Amino acid sequence: MTTQLDFNTMREIFARFHAREPEPRGELDHVNAYTLLVAVALSAQATDKGVNRATKALFEVADAPAKMLALGEEGLTEHIRTIGLYRNKAKNVIKLSRILEEQYGGEVPSSRAALQALPGVGRKTANVVLNMWFRQPAQAVDTHIFRVGNRTGIAPGKNVDVVERAIEDNVPAEFQLHAHHWLILHGRYTCTARAPRCSLCLINDLCTFEEKTA
Repeated sequence: MTTQLDFNTMREIFARFHAREPEPRGELDHVNAYTLLVAVALSAQATDKGVNRATKALFEVADAPAKMLALGEEGLTEHIRTIGLYRNKAKNVIKLSRILEEQYGGEVPSSRAALQALPGVGRKTANVVLNMWFRQPAQAVDTHIFRVGNRTGIAPGKNVDVVERAIEDNVPAEFQLHAHHWLILHGRYTCTARAPRCSLCLINDLCTFEEKTA
């Protein structure tokens, strides 16, 4: 396994990310905490672009739990048919919307435990909501971050939990809030799974990846 990079190298890497994009943003469209939660839940095994296409019209009519319940499972299903696993996701969105209405006054709770207790909401989804909406330095490890973390030495680990902890333990505090967005975007557009664009990479000289492309 790749060796964890030292503090000074980590600080330089994230200083470069910050210099290029001081305020990186997620690519899922949303208008409030609830629509962010729904969008992230729908994004499992789907692309952000695909989710955004499906939720554009959906969020115009259902941007709150009560409105989603009024729309109903069948109505929701019609909006998200183009998204993978849409039937199961529709069931979960309706269930979580009912819980939000009945237990939280229609508001999205701001703790990881409360979020993860909602149907269809795992740790990654909870961390995205905590980070993007509540501005907590939570690290949502997806396939991009897992690959980049291991390939570069930024956050090596055998599973997503270990990679998440490696980010929390080794990324300098001043960069923690945006760390997962920088890493996701880096993995999505530069450090891609196939044919990584090493010649265009901002951290090429600091990365430990042995099979760099020209």
